[in-house]
Amino acid sequence: MARTGSEPATARSALRARLWLSVWGVAWAIFGTAAFALVGRPGWAAACGVLWLVATADLVMILRHIRQGPHYQPGRDVPPYPPADGGGPRRVRRPPQHGHP
Repeated sequence: MARTGSEPATARSALRARLWLSVWGVAWAIFGTAAFALVGRPGWAAACGVLWLVATADLVMILRHIRQGPHYQPGRDVPPYPPADGGGPRRVRRPPQHGHP
């Protein structure tokens, strides 16, 4: 796929995968905070506590994005901006479809 210059505005993320990775991170951060606090390592417990806060903030943002629902994304045949020559809409060349047996 050719670059169009609009990638940051049209970027997509696998939110469900990020959700589960964030939940996994929160669980391990909670475990680490508790474990290091129980064995008397306050520095490591504090570090895991900070990681817990960061992972929780990420989890909240991911849930917010999921609840917002999908946003309008133009199709592949819609150019991201009008052509510079002022002509009509561009046609996007698609690769040929090969029917292999």
